[in-house]
Amino acid sequence: MQHGQITLEREQSARLLSWGIRFFLTAALTASQTPGGYAPFALGFVAAAGPGAGGIAALAGAGVGALLFMEFVDALPFLATGILIFTAAAAFRGNRTLNRQDVLALTAAGFSMAVGGIYVIQSLSPMDHLTPCVAAAGLTGASAWFFQPLLKPVDRPSMADGVLFLAGALLLALTDLELLGLSLGRVLLCVLLAYTAYERGPVAGASAGLGLGLTADLCAGTGSGIFTAGLGLAGLMAGSRTGRRRSSAALAFLLAALAALLPAREPLAQPLLLESAIGAGLFLLLPGRLFGGKRVKRAETAADGPAARNRLKEQLVKAAGALRDLYDSMGRENRQSTEENPAIIFDRAAEKVCRGCALCDLCWQKEYTGTFNALNDATPYLLERGRAVAKDFPGYFASRCIHMPDFLTAVNGELSAFLLRQQYRRQLEETRRSARGQYAQLSELLTATAAGLGDAVPAAEDLSDCRIGAVLRPKEGETVCGDTVLSFQTEPGRWCLLLADGMGSGEPARKESALTCRLLRQFLEAGIEPEAALKTLNSAMALRGAETGSFTTIDLCVFDAASGAVAFYKYGAAPSYLKKGGTVRRVTGGSLPAGLRSSPASPDVTRATLEPGGFAVMISDGIADPGRDEWLQDLLAGWEGEDPQALAGLILSESIRRERLRDDCGVQVLYRPAAGRKKV
Repeated sequence: MQHGQITLEREQSARLLSWGIRFFLTAALTASQTPGGYAPFALGFVAAAGPGAGGIAALAGAGVGALLFMEFVDALPFLATGILIFTAAAAFRGNRTLNRQDVLALTAAGFSMAVGGIYVIQSLSPMDHLTPCVAAAGLTGASAWFFQPLLKPVDRPSMADGVLFLAGALLLALTDLELLGLSLGRVLLCVLLAYTAYERGPVAGASAGLGLGLTADLCAGTGSGIFTAGLGLAGLMAGSRTGRRRSSAALAFLLAALAALLPAREPLAQPLLLESAIGAGLFLLLPGRLFGGKRVKRAETAADGPAARNRLKEQLVKAAGALRDLYDSMGRENRQSTEENPAIIFDRAAEKVCRGCALCDLCWQKEYTGTFNALNDATPYLLERGRAVAKDFPGYFASRCIHMPDFLTAVNGELSAFLLRQQYRRQLEETRRSARGQYAQLSELLTATAAGLGDAVPAAEDLSDCRIGAVLRPKEGETVCGDTVLSFQTEPGRWCLLLADGMGSGEPARKESALTCRLLRQFLEAGIEPEAALKTLNSAMALRGAETGSFTTIDLCVFDAASGAVAFYKYGAAPSYLKKGGTVRRVTGGSLPAGLRSSPASPDVTRATLEPGGFAVMISDGIADPGRDEWLQDLLAGWEGEDPQALAGLILSESIRRERLRDDCGVQVLYRPAAGRKKV
């Protein structure tokens, strides 16, 4: 008898606890609102709670939440929708079909749309309010879908999805809570996304990032998709590091956010970038038991030895060095004043009006000094006003000019263009300064993180089995080649071959291509994936070359000696070639050179397998015209040797005979020896 009483008391306590949880969660979810005063997450929770006492507790929580967090005009349709959802659940209680997860979600979305639609139709501008209403209805249905397995357990994966969705919805309510200008809610969202991506892989990471980003964009009322782009790419890259060290996932998350957000001009881009950096750091501080229990904890313990810490420090130091060099490269060049001389306004106006005037020789030759002084005297007035009028010019000039109205019209047109160019240059310079500051901050963050770790790891033994040959030749008349070739290993057996072609020729082109290769090498040796490293470098080069118009083609070949896998990454580069025996495959790309696109443009990527006894050949555009390189393919098909240096020299010699060194020439050849052949 006493045992039965204890059991009954426990059941009553469990029920009271369940009702209390539903009450407080629904009240808290009411704070997560979208434009238009909608609270879709709370309505989805009411729908998932179903009928009975649990549903009443959730509905009561919605009422308290509406009282605390909503305006009266928004609370009325919110509560009406909640009551309709609860009434429908009570009316069809016990009906299995209508209580299915998909039907429940559609029912909740339908009631939200029906009630919200009435208010939209009655508004003064229905079309402006329609989109927020439809979006809120969709989020209501999605919330009901994810919350139902959480409240009515069916299987563990669905429950886990529900927990993550609930955590995201609650954190969205904290986005307006700021500390030092940074949103606490968005920082925690970044931690949640990094954890989800690392645990579940790239597909789940990208899906979670896009979902969180879309919802954050909707709640923030942005129309640019800044959160969607940043969180989507960050989730994808962090998920790609599943099964590896958490530090590499955090670094991939941070660099993906950097690549997506750095070129953006939205006001929220810079805070979100810093919030992503803080979120990645907090992700590293999460306890190991959250990542799969004892099995993962043992793996992390084994990986936390001195060698692992040393390797992590080496990667962080290299990544910090690469970012610091990017920072330096954007301020190292000779920054002469780029402000245009206002005299260009009169030069262009005179070119349009004065050239055909009968008094042209008088004004611009015989009386040149007077004309010059008149225009110089008028300049301060028209720049201050933003428009030229006749009284700005001295009387002797205004009375002599027989086309004064036409001249004023031309001056005002050129003045408008001058002021627009001036405004654009100032905005560009502000963007450059902001980007440089962010590179410096991230570099300092990585350096500080590495400071407490162990000593650098010794260089790994070269275990790969391949040979590399390379040749360079400057354009005729030049003493320095503007192309740069580079080969190195990022880890045993993984080779990277780089060929960069700077714009133009001579020493300026060499400096640009050499800087590009050096920065990219630092990123790759720091453990950054090639595509993410190239995107970051492209964004930085776009900012560096925005004023000068300089650019660089990049050709990167990554070869895994163990598997034979080879990947080509191209930004505007010339074709590459894969040769095995008499068969030659041509690898091309259509993207622009690095620095010509300011958006996070992806390189062209081609993946293949380099068979034993095969060659990978990279050339610059000075070797062969991409439209007529049949001679090169024939040469490669007929080559029967095994020395990559000899093959590179032969290609250069034949190119000189045909192309006459009309441009800088660079060739790099990778040879994978056949089975049984030893490296020499």
